[in-house]
Amino acid sequence: MQCTISPGVFEKAPGLLVGVIACHGVVNHPSSPEVIAALREAERSVRASIADAEALKRHPTIAAQQELHRAFGSNTNKFPPSSLALAKRVVKGGELPAINTLVDLYNAASLKHLLPVGGEDLETCGGNIQLTLAQGGEPFTPLGETENDPPLPGEFVYRDDVGIICRRLNWREGVRTCLTEKTRHAVLVMEALPPASREMLQTALGGLRDAVVTHAGGTVTVSILGREQPSVTL
Repeated sequence: MQCTISPGVFEKAPGLLVGVIACHGVVNHPSSPEVIAALREAERSVRASIADAEALKRHPTIAAQQELHRAFGSNTNKFPPSSLALAKRVVKGGELPAINTLVDLYNAASLKHLLPVGGEDLETCGGNIQLTLAQGGEPFTPLGETENDPPLPGEFVYRDDVGIICRRLNWREGVRTCLTEKTRHAVLVMEALPPASREMLQTALGGLRDAVVTHAGGTVTVSILGREQPSVTL
C-alpha cells in the first residue's frame, strides 16, 4: 500500500511536508492513565504558552494553516484547521475527551507542536492513500454523523481507491477508516507548512513515534513526504 501526495497539491502548497507514521501490530486499547496524563500535560502546555484564542490564531504555524484552508475555499472562522480547533478548546479551559490510545497520543502531539495530526485504519482503507484535490461533490460521511457532507472543488482531501477518507487535510475524519479499539495497523499523518521546518516536523514525529511504541507496541516507521519525495510504502 502506498501513501502519495498528488502534484496538484504542491501547486497550491509548494512547501507542504507530510509526516507519515506507519504502525503495524499495535494494540489500540482504551487509553491508560499514562496516556491520558500525557494528553493533560499537553493541554497545560498550551494554556501556559498561549494567552487566548486570538493569540492562538496569530501563532505562525496556525496562521499558515488558516491561510491554506482559506485558499481552497474554507471559512476558517466556522471550520478551523484541526490543530486550531483542538488548541482553541483547550485555551478556553476545556479538556479533550479520551478516545483511544492512538487518537489520544496524536491529539497530544498536535497540541504540543500546534500541527494537524490524524490517522486511518489501514485494514479498512481500500487500496492506496493519496492526498489530492477534490473534484467536488464526492460522497463523504464524517465521523459521528450519518448525512453525506461532500467536499468543495479544489479542497485538499485524503482518499483511497474507494473514496474520500478525510476532508480539508486533517479537518474532518471519515467513518469508514477511523481508528478504533480494533485497529491493529494504522497510518498517522502530521502536516507542516512554512514557517514550520523539516527539523521541527522530524522532532514532532519522533516524539509521537516513541509514544506509540511505548503505549501501543508494534512496529513503527517514520517518513516525510514533500515535493522531492511524494510517496512512501506503508
